[in-house]
Order: sequence, then C-alpha cells, then structure tokens
Amino acid sequence: MAVDGVVLDVPDTPDNLTEFGKSGGGKQISPLPQVRLVGLGECGTHAIVAAAFDGWRVYERELTLRLLDQVEPDMLVLADRGFYSYDLWSEFLNTEAALVWRIRDTIDLPVLEWLPDGSYRSELVPKAMKAQFKAKKLKAIPDEARIPVRVVEYMVANRGESETIRLVTSILDHERAAAGELAVLYQQRWEFELTLDEVETHQMSHSRVLRSKTPELVKQEIWALLLTHYAVRDFMREAADDIGEDTDRISFMRSIRVIRRQVLNQAGFSPSPPRRGDTRST
Repeated sequence: MAVDGVVLDVPDTPDNLTEFGKSGGGKQISPLPQVRLVGLGECGTHAIVAAAFDGWRVYERELTLRLLDQVEPDMLVLADRGFYSYDLWSEFLNTEAALVWRIRDTIDLPVLEWLPDGSYRSELVPKAMKAQFKAKKLKAIPDEARIPVRVVEYMVANRGESETIRLVTSILDHERAAAGELAVLYQQRWEFELTLDEVETHQMSHSRVLRSKTPELVKQEIWALLLTHYAVRDFMREAADDIGEDTDRISFMRSIRVIRRQVLNQAGFSPSPPRRGDTRST
C-alpha cells in the first residue's frame, strides 16, 4: 500500500472560494480554488481504498491522519519524505501495519548498529525533545520517547546526477526484509502516483478542472471520480486474472473506452413508461 496526495482545481465561484481557498499569495496566487486530496491505495492493482480531502490549506499529514482507521495490520505502507513526522509515524505504528517511508537527509539518525545487509539500527525522537536536550546529552531523552527503526540508504541516478534515497522502516529484522529488497519495494510507490494521475488526467476533462460550482457538489464529484476509478480498476483486475496477466500490462485508457461503450449500449433505449396505477419504486 502507499499514501500520496494530489491537488485538484475547482470552478472559481464564491462558495468554492470560501470553502476551499486559493493557494499562494500576491502575484503567485492560483487562478482557481483548490482541493487537496490524499489517498491510500494498493500499488499492485492501483485500487484506491480510502481517501480524505479538504481545502488546500489542510496539509497532507493532517489528511493522512483521517485515513488511519482504514489501515490494517497486514498492510505494508509506503510514503514519500513529505509525509514523515514523528507524530504521524507514531500514529501509524499503532495500526500495527509495517512501514517503509522515505525520510529527509536533514533529519539526524544516529547509527546504533550496522547490520549484515548494509542497513543500520537507529531511532526516532521528537524534534522538540531533541532540541531541548541538545545542550545536554541526547542520552537524557526518555526511553519511551525513542522509536526504534532500521535505516536503508542507497543512491540512484536522477537526470545524470546521483541522489541518495534514505528509507526508515519498522521492520527491524534484516533477515525478514533485506536492504536490497526494501529498495526495490520502495519503487512501487510510484505506482500510486500513476494511480492519482489516472484520476486527474484520464477521468477528468481536458481542462483538469472539476465541474461542480458548490462545495457539496465538489465533494460528490470527487467521490464519484474515486468510486468510478475503483470500479475500472476492479474490471481490469478481473480481466487480468482471466488471461493470467499482470494488471500493469492492461491499458487504463483502453479499459475506460471499453466500459464507456458498454454503458452507452445499455442506455441506448428509453425506459418503458410506468403503467397507470403502478406505484412500485425503481
């Protein structure tokens, strides 16, 4: 599983502006009100199983907290470096899910023990508490505030330059998940970025602006997009299972076209008018 976010533009009406607001300021203000959305999705099938959204001023970490009740103990959750905070990591640990998150290079992670796979044991402590004890020794930080983690660091080529990727994981046993395996696994997070792009690029109109002019309808439209995406992805999974193929080998756009043609075919006739005296609801 992975968590990630996207920002959606909505029509510039007074109600939408009041509810969602515009990002930026001064000459850099966005032309349209915006909604920030964070989803929890399955990397393999691209199925978005949970989502939370709000005005652009509500940051991704706060929206991610709203997804916690959908995180299950048998999940392994990937997240990019923008999602990490000590508090959010702690909340996710309470779900008993396994975590593999990228973390910024600026965060101090002490090397407590090097492990045979090249990873090392370390610990997370609250930023405020680390500053509080800076003048003293960090050993004075209470044990209950220390969260043990394992750190994996590796380099990748990015546009001709080397970039260091640093991952922290709650999987402390290197024999259960070696450093190389976690590095390969983390690449699957990009699958969820593609998932959000499917919604924003292929399901929405070419203008990439939602149609709804009131906040309530904006919310309905977003849920409709997410539910439709889930249905399309479920259709693709069934098709892949039928032919023994990986879901990634099936085109999302082609699947949408197939479904649209089928829906239009089924709706290509007028429903029979109700008979007089027939009070049954439809």
